[in-house]
Amino acid sequence: MSKHIRSPLALAIAFSLFAALPAMAQDAPKEDTEAKSGKTTTMEQITVTARRREETLQEVPVAVTAFTETALENLNVQDMGDLDAQVPNLTVYAARGSNSTVTAYIRAVGQSDPLWGVDPGVGVYLDDVYIARPQGALLDVIDIDRVEVLRGPQGTLYGKNTIGGAIKYVTKALMPDFGSTTTVAVGSHSQLDVKTSLNFPLGSDAVVGRVSLASLSRDGYGENRRTDEPVTDKEILVARGTLGFYPSDAVSVILSADWLDDQGGVRGAKRLNAFNAADLTHTAPLDDRYDTLSGMRNINDTGMNGASATINWNLADGWWFKSVTAYRESDTDTYIDFDTLPNKIADVRALYADDQLSQEFQFNYAGDNWAGVFGAYWFDGQAGGTVYNNFFNIQFGTTNGTVDTESYAFFGEGTFPISDTLSVTAGLRYTDESKAVDVLNQFFANDQFITPIATPSDFTDSVDFKNLSPKVSLDWQLDDNTLVYGLISRGFKSGGFNIRANVSAVPASALPFD
Repeated sequence: MSKHIRSPLALAIAFSLFAALPAMAQDAPKEDTEAKSGKTTTMEQITVTARRREETLQEVPVAVTAFTETALENLNVQDMGDLDAQVPNLTVYAARGSNSTVTAYIRAVGQSDPLWGVDPGVGVYLDDVYIARPQGALLDVIDIDRVEVLRGPQGTLYGKNTIGGAIKYVTKALMPDFGSTTTVAVGSHSQLDVKTSLNFPLGSDAVVGRVSLASLSRDGYGENRRTDEPVTDKEILVARGTLGFYPSDAVSVILSADWLDDQGGVRGAKRLNAFNAADLTHTAPLDDRYDTLSGMRNINDTGMNGASATINWNLADGWWFKSVTAYRESDTDTYIDFDTLPNKIADVRALYADDQLSQEFQFNYAGDNWAGVFGAYWFDGQAGGTVYNNFFNIQFGTTNGTVDTESYAFFGEGTFPISDTLSVTAGLRYTDESKAVDVLNQFFANDQFITPIATPSDFTDSVDFKNLSPKVSLDWQLDDNTLVYGLISRGFKSGGFNIRANVSAVPASALPFD
């Protein structure tokens, strides 16, 4: 059974004034004399693909905040976590014990548990490719053209697990000319960030390549006072390569690959008081927010890589075909000391691994009478791992298993003008998803985790989900910079399994109003 969350304004459409200030207000008036001389200062035109087609931000009836490369630099946005302070209704941060595992909420809808039995509520996209698991998904801003944050359910065009919204990273496009950029940033705690990119034609304009490299390092904000090791330090290497083929004016083939390696230490945590029933010495909280007394190893090792092939083909006047084929995988080895104390009260080592293969076909049309996108999507992925639990140094257990997911969807959305300033948009998506789980949870005699003494969970199961995600909006373009719209949109988050116990999770959907 699905859970439905309905707005208390279910009897009325709430119209909201469309504005995305961080993205739109980049160019301030140069001088007061401009106003005195009669010159008009206009807002920068920002192109977004929130509706899977290129449009200016000012004419998109979606709650979207977009950041251009210039805005990201001016706001000193280094990774996705820095967007937290810039976007309304967005909460995003690194998950416990990690520097690059993302926890994201939009309008209070998301997912805090990174375990593989449940899916996130906010979708993360890299150049139209959905990143299914949170490990490694706290993306850094490297060779990025813009970032778009879509608030509210995006089920019609973006599909499953966008019940809260979506965060889209759009990398820089290939250029026909040779060019390169290098930036070096230094800061406190021995910060040294080096980012470089190179764009180069290969013989002619028909083949163009681009390579981006980055090294991001920083000493820890704190230290483990038992071992003198740094905590919350940063050590990330990133590489991305893109190769574009342009056999004709109507066809392009873009091949892309990316790689990330995060060797930063674990993050520290501060206890609020000395009381802990399991800590007989009642160790006082440390005075520094980032320091710790953890008795675990200072390891947070995350690797992620992916490859994609994108084909764009101008079929006829106004019609475009797009194919996106992608493969991604990641693995993580991290140590999490929940009590932050040298005693083994709640110590966890977590191993995660996942891989995914996806295919999307889109047909886009833009004409005088209407514009829209139609398509199909297929996803096949596997996620799993093992969590080693040590409680009070007397109870030792593992949480182990895998989840296989396969889904397909068909979708369409069209915008139809009623007048020169008034338009209506309607869309629908059908999703069919199946999941299969294999779980083996065991207790062991000691922290070597070799000989099991009990098996609380040993099961396999499967479940299917089907969903319809509609969308209807009405928008009124008052002027070039002002849009008023009403929107009803449904999102879908697929169900899953509680890997820690033999329990299935029901799917969820949301139908709010903008």
